[in-house]
Amino acid sequence: MPVAIIVVLAAAWVWAWYFAAAVTDRTLAGWIEREAAAGRIYSCAAESIGGFPLGMSVHCADAAAEIKNTVPPYAVKAKSVTFSAAVYRPTRLTGDISGPLTVAELGQSPVFVADWTRAQIGVRGVPPDPEGISATLDGLHLDRIAAGGNGGETLFNAQHAELLCRVAGGSPRNRPVIEVTVQLSAATAPTLHPLLAVPLDIELDAVLRGIKDLSPKPWVEHVREMQAEGGTIEIKALRLTQGNAIVVGAGTLSVNAQGKLDGFVRVAIVDLEEIVPRLDIDRLIEQGIDRLSGTQGSATQGMSALDRLVPGLGDAIRQTANASLVENLKKMGEPSTIDKQPAIVLPLRFSDGAIYLGMLRVGELPPLF
Repeated sequence: MPVAIIVVLAAAWVWAWYFAAAVTDRTLAGWIEREAAAGRIYSCAAESIGGFPLGMSVHCADAAAEIKNTVPPYAVKAKSVTFSAAVYRPTRLTGDISGPLTVAELGQSPVFVADWTRAQIGVRGVPPDPEGISATLDGLHLDRIAAGGNGGETLFNAQHAELLCRVAGGSPRNRPVIEVTVQLSAATAPTLHPLLAVPLDIELDAVLRGIKDLSPKPWVEHVREMQAEGGTIEIKALRLTQGNAIVVGAGTLSVNAQGKLDGFVRVAIVDLEEIVPRLDIDRLIEQGIDRLSGTQGSATQGMSALDRLVPGLGDAIRQTANASLVENLKKMGEPSTIDKQPAIVLPLRFSDGAIYLGMLRVGELPPLF
């Protein structure tokens, strides 16, 4: 009897594994078909299936994707991708991606290359209706490749990056409410803004409302629908940490007819003196000096011209301007505390894509569509 029971259980487990493997295979095929409907075509140079007896795995060597729903269309290539699932949960897929990953216009040489120490993505739900998507990367860096493949520049770095999107209300087919959480550790993006040249930790929890459904289409179309429906982006919680400086905030944004962000986020800032010098104030001063001197567009600009007239004058103006801005922002704000440290509460306003801290314009975001 014990031998018979063991044989029956073994046969049942083998049957269960093959059944779960079939479900996993159909689930993965369903997501690939859904992506193809949205203009994203995936392919493998070689494919193998394994994982018996505790799980299922599908290994794709030399994975590639053609992103045809953008202008221009792009080709993406990775060393390999392995999707796996547990026998008891065959519709929850986990993908491990091996880098490097390259991005190029179709038929052209790669323009961007990304690599990492670990990259994992997850998908929950039954195709074509996703319930949740996640991505986790460690040791991530993204570089732009110079013409001819010689050298390049780093666009983004992060010790750890984590993204989670889930349907928190409604349903994938009827007005889903989407919650998005983002975590970045020691992230830098020096080419985007001077403030992002210093390692930054980010924690964001946001909720998107107004999307009609999650049918396979470019995300630009989903954003257009959200704008037409009067949808919102609720910033439930935002926390930025950079050195001794801390920023905590919450608020609500919307997308206007031009695809640009409008709205208001109330932020509390610890160590404002550390943040203000990184807000690219030098550029604003140089632009003002250029307008006064009539040297706009010339090779000799702002601070450099002042330093030639009086050595050190540019630095003196820079320090004076930063100190003045700090004092003015403190007068505009309200005192508060974060982690038992003194803080200043200020409005972070978005107006037609432009970003204002108090009355100081600190940047601008491109349109979302």
